[in-house]
Amino acid sequence: MIKHTVFFKLKHELGSVEEEAFLEKAKALSSISTIQSFELVKEISPKNNFNYGLVIQFEDQAGYDIYNQHPQHTQFVKEVWIPEVEEFLEIDYI
Repeated sequence: MIKHTVFFKLKHELGSVEEEAFLEKAKALSSISTIQSFELVKEISPKNNFNYGLVIQFEDQAGYDIYNQHPQHTQFVKEVWIPEVEEFLEIDYI
């Protein structure tokens, strides 16, 4: 099993229409077939600067690789993630 976690802060104001639109687009990634579980989580601790996280689980490296190269994911990264995310931390582990 591989867990792909990404914690992030958006460039948008909290509670804004733009923030909600980003989150909806992120949730749409859950339709990629190799994802076993998908969670969009909201940070509640003041110990870091992130507001949200994605916790995505894959059966194995092959499933993760398919997701990573999937056109829906690569388009999301290029057209949504890069322009709208201010900072992030990505950790993948087994």
